[in-house]
Amino acid sequence: MIELSENISNYILKYFGEEYLRQYQEYYDSEYKPYLRFSRYTDEKELIERLKKYGITLEHVESVPHAYRIVEGANVTGKTLEFILGKYYIQSLSSMIPPIVLNPSSSDRVLDLCAAPGSKTTQLAEMMCNTGTLIANEVSTDRLKSLVFNVDKMNLANTGILHGRGELLSTVYQNYFDKVLVDAPCSALGITQKKGEVSNWWNENKLVTFTEMQMKLLVAAIKSCKEGGEIVYSTCTLSVEENELMLNRILQKYPVELVEVTLPVKSRAAMSSVENNILHHTVPLAHRIVPWEINSEGFFVAKLRKTEETERIKDGSRFTNDTQLVNASSTKIKQQLEVFSDYFGVSWDVLNRYRYLLRSKDIYFVDAAWNSHNLDSFVRIGSKLGSIEKRGYIQLHTLAAQIFADKITKNIIELTEKRDIEIYLSGGTIKRDFGVAGQMIVKFRGDVIGTAVASKDGLKSQFPREYRTQEIIVS
Repeated sequence: MIELSENISNYILKYFGEEYLRQYQEYYDSEYKPYLRFSRYTDEKELIERLKKYGITLEHVESVPHAYRIVEGANVTGKTLEFILGKYYIQSLSSMIPPIVLNPSSSDRVLDLCAAPGSKTTQLAEMMCNTGTLIANEVSTDRLKSLVFNVDKMNLANTGILHGRGELLSTVYQNYFDKVLVDAPCSALGITQKKGEVSNWWNENKLVTFTEMQMKLLVAAIKSCKEGGEIVYSTCTLSVEENELMLNRILQKYPVELVEVTLPVKSRAAMSSVENNILHHTVPLAHRIVPWEINSEGFFVAKLRKTEETERIKDGSRFTNDTQLVNASSTKIKQQLEVFSDYFGVSWDVLNRYRYLLRSKDIYFVDAAWNSHNLDSFVRIGSKLGSIEKRGYIQLHTLAAQIFADKITKNIIELTEKRDIEIYLSGGTIKRDFGVAGQMIVKFRGDVIGTAVASKDGLKSQFPREYRTQEIIVS
């Protein structure tokens, strides 16, 4: 185990005192306590019973919706079939708090400015009932992959994904969003129990780099938020420079005010002064979540309201607007959707709940209320419906099959044997004649797992390759 560095212990002692340092050291040395969040579309009682078969036992966190502490079986929670199907997401308890504080609805335009790996993005999307407009941005190429993976795994159809510098988004979206989450990159003093490697690199000089970045991101969030809109600023660190002093700077320069909120977990008011320097009188409306007081990670959470419009500047976007979303009745896609509707028994009313995007031979679909300009800048809008094959029909993608789920009423094969589903999940062929031919929907224990192609030779899996790279356990 990596020892807690003197850089960190000296900093904690300087700003928080001996007793706090003692408790912090005990927290650092203790075993990490993992949590998970159930999808709000999951039957929680049924899922609890399913997970028991894997040796996973849970303890419900009464005050936080859909939150559970993992009591036993943490080593397999990321390998179950239910995890791959998006029935739950492994996420720390503290991490669940910023989306709850932002509290978006499906009628809001919402931005997650620093989105990867997607824990808060997926939580926000579900709070919006998987409808409306959610935009998730990530600057890191490597982290972008995890964001896309998790958005897909949680079956989201209301999320557009951007890959760019968050501090520049306010030149494209000016006074635009109803709600913005800035879960900023930080010096991570609140998560050292889980990530001991922080101790190897942490020093006060690093704080300068982080605070400069955080300031730019928070300013961009304010500028991209509309008048009367709300911004939640959060970090997983304890440093005053990245938390109280950051808010103090923002409150002095920008048209925002701190909003009083009550957290669903124990917290402390933010500091009113730092080293005898009195801060803006509203700074204590922000919250510090102390890790050992809730048996999770340390966080800082503040909610700001924009009080007046910020100055508009010339649009700095370099993107064109060639990409268009179309309705189900559009001549560009209506014929393919009619064949799809007839083949899988998906009603036209369901298809009209979405709009569609054609990129080469691929078709994506997103909630009909989703709205943004500069569509060409998006890495992904919504989820993949499928690809147009040689005959002009839609080859349905597994993700779409999972999203439509019980809306699909035809051409379904229900697997019952554990060995069969294991072959399917590995991308193999179940070698027996199912008496049908063509693309089929595969179900197991009542859940839509994905798609496959049936022939006299058997059932060939179309389970996505990116999900097959990890071990999947079926109870």
